Amino acid sequence: MSDVKHSKALTRFAWATALMTLCLIGLGAIVTSKEAGMAVPDWPTSNGYNMFALPFSHWVGGILYEHSHRLVAAFVGLLTAILAAWIWGRERQGRTRWFGWMTIMILVAMLGHRGSGVAEGGANNIPAHFKLLAAVMPALIILGVIRCFKSRGSLRWLAMTAFFTVILQGILGGLRVTLYMPSLGIFHGMLAQAFLVLMVVIALRTTQWWRSLADRDTESSYLGLRGVFATLTVLIFVQLIVGATMRHQHAGLAVPDFPLAYGQVWPATDEASLNRINAHRTDTFEDLTLTPFHIHIHMAHRIGALLIFAMAFGAVQQAFKRAGKQSSISKLSLVWFGMIAFQAVLGAATVWSNKAADIASLHVVLGAGCLVLGSGITLVTMRLCPTRSRREPALEPVATPQSGARVSAA
Repeated sequence: MSDVKHSKALTRFAWATALMTLCLIGLGAIVTSKEAGMAVPDWPTSNGYNMFALPFSHWVGGILYEHSHRLVAAFVGLLTAILAAWIWGRERQGRTRWFGWMTIMILVAMLGHRGSGVAEGGANNIPAHFKLLAAVMPALIILGVIRCFKSRGSLRWLAMTAFFTVILQGILGGLRVTLYMPSLGIFHGMLAQAFLVLMVVIALRTTQWWRSLADRDTESSYLGLRGVFATLTVLIFVQLIVGATMRHQHAGLAVPDFPLAYGQVWPATDEASLNRINAHRTDTFEDLTLTPFHIHIHMAHRIGALLIFAMAFGAVQQAFKRAGKQSSISKLSLVWFGMIAFQAVLGAATVWSNKAADIASLHVVLGAGCLVLGSGITLVTMRLCPTRSRREPALEPVATPQSGARVSAA
């Protein structure tokens, strides 16, 4: 996008879309925490109505949370479609521009046709075009990713990939309801985090500040930092996946005490111990019998949090050592560490409060914020790092005819 004039309006719209995505993740966390995911048992309709025409008299109890989540998701999808069309139109001309626009309009029209019918749930009432989209979207996402790599991170293909991703994300959410598959909820949560990162990357790349980074003198001090930040960011993403698995498998209170676990450093999971644990459970899910998996995934989440906290502390030290106290990267890394520390406190409070919905939801939102900030810092350090194309050409040693000595070429 370096050859296209900067647009403040586009930047603001991109950031607004990213912010709405974060709000959507927060609302999704509330739906999960309130156990309202099945409050509306059908999709893409809502209680037999077209989703956009559900009477307000139905917006009670869990339906309020679940249906609000659906509407906000549709709004984020529309914003993403507009953003993709905007960026594509700025960077392409002629037939290519119109082909991209027509693709977006056709997909939006397909998504807008929600249908209506009796709220029976299951997959039988899903319109055929939604099943087609579910099959096609993964291939289109792969195409978008390939085009991004071939075009070295083309902004237009990043935007199109985000558009394809938000469609798949919405369909996964619907299939989670109609097929009643908790495992789809895990993938739904994973894709939501990845989509948020993608939206922030797009918003960041539309800024004039991002462009200005390419004109700055490269700093070798960032070369070592980018690996540290990238590793920690990936670890946070893995931690969010473990957290999503834990939530959707109802293992959030598989270990109801903290910092110990059933009074031990690591709880026993033999048959006798599990029988005692299940006999005295006070979890909301009275019909859920704990297995070793529930306890191990819960404990893995705790170990992951401890590892991330330690690595974040080390990352701050490395940033101050390599880039200096006054560096913006150092200051951002300190903010990042503060967020991670508060995130750990919220995790403990989730257990202490018997998984209170507001605390658990805030825990999810802050986790997404940690991932986003880490991704942003990593991208900036990569942008500032010297690369082969931005360095002076390497000097090759040559031999002089007189002595055969090795000297550097001019």
